Amino acid sequence: MNKELFDKRNALYGPTVVKALEARGFEAYYCKDKGEALEKALSVIPKEHSVGWGGSASINEIGLVDRLRKDGYTLVDRDLGKTPEEKADIMRQALTADTFIMSTNALTENGELLNVDGSGNRVAALCFGPKSIVMIVGINKVVRNIDAAIARVQTIAAPINAARFGLKTPCGVTGKCGECTGDGCICVDWVVTRKSNPKGRIKVILVGEELGF
Repeated sequence: MNKELFDKRNALYGPTVVKALEARGFEAYYCKDKGEALEKALSVIPKEHSVGWGGSASINEIGLVDRLRKDGYTLVDRDLGKTPEEKADIMRQALTADTFIMSTNALTENGELLNVDGSGNRVAALCFGPKSIVMIVGINKVVRNIDAAIARVQTIAAPINAARFGLKTPCGVTGKCGECTGDGCICVDWVVTRKSNPKGRIKVILVGEELGF
């Protein structure tokens, strides 16, 4: 892969997606790499805010949670749960945090978000609760339209996450979606976010590198 050419393409492509997001009321930024994205995320999270988060490889890959811990933010820390019940209780508390950080499963070129959850905690926070949502999104998650976003979940995000969690769902076993509804299904709640309401509540930081799944 010629990184220089990809960087040039992303520097042209990323801002067009940012403009599409802004037209839908999102606060949006393009950052060329993980380091720039980390600093931008910190700049939009007030120090006095309590902060919760949903499960996300992307936020971990830029080092955001570790930095929030280091800088002394008040965290609703799901990682402190020692049992499934304790973790679920902390996840509920995160729904009323001032800021909730997450990624998205897919982002369309015209500024729509698609998120799919097994437990529903991420999409619940996204729809209502926290005052501010901060999303870290790798440019690999940008697709043409909602149909492509659904396909991305079924062929990339869900199978990889099922494998990561060691699930025996059809996608975890075969690597492709089986439209399952059984125990362990991680594709329970599907939410398309067409705009940010109120304006600016959802902040999308698009990163010109691959992040997450």
